[in-house]
Amino acid sequence: MATIKKIEDLFFWQKARQLTKFVYFLTRKPKFSKDYGLKNQIERAAVSVMANQSEGFSRGTKIELINYFYIAKGSAGEVQSHLYVALDAGYIDMSEFRKAYQLADECQKLIQSFVDKVKAEGRSGIQYKQVYKEDPFKKELRDTGMVSTINGLMKKEEAIKQGISFQEI
Repeated sequence: MATIKKIEDLFFWQKARQLTKFVYFLTRKPKFSKDYGLKNQIERAAVSVMANQSEGFSRGTKIELINYFYIAKGSAGEVQSHLYVALDAGYIDMSEFRKAYQLADECQKLIQSFVDKVKAEGRSGIQYKQVYKEDPFKKELRDTGMVSTINGLMKKEEAIKQGISFQEI
């Protein structure tokens, strides 16, 4: 799996952003905007799809990433449930319902697909990444032009001059 540098590169985060924008569009409709409870709940659930993906991505461990992505997936399901309430209350029409429901459904499927891939991958997260720290003594020897020979350490130029085989440090 390719290394992803930022959350905005992920297609399913972009899809969640589309969902959030559309939900905010719907909740600005006159009837919907007056139902403060439902308006607040559906907006918060839509934002949660994006936010939990971002938080999981930023955590650095595979377990936390998966956990937050499942929360994001659940929030997309919550949006779908609230859409039924909005439809039944007459706040949105069937075409708006279908569009928003489809966006939430796509978010869920994309998130699940990504989680499945992450689960199948062997690495555990960035906190387990092996960081190579160079030995400062070896660095100093290399910086001063020293090489390892059969006779011990000596300047590279001297080993060449004497025809002694050497190995870089």
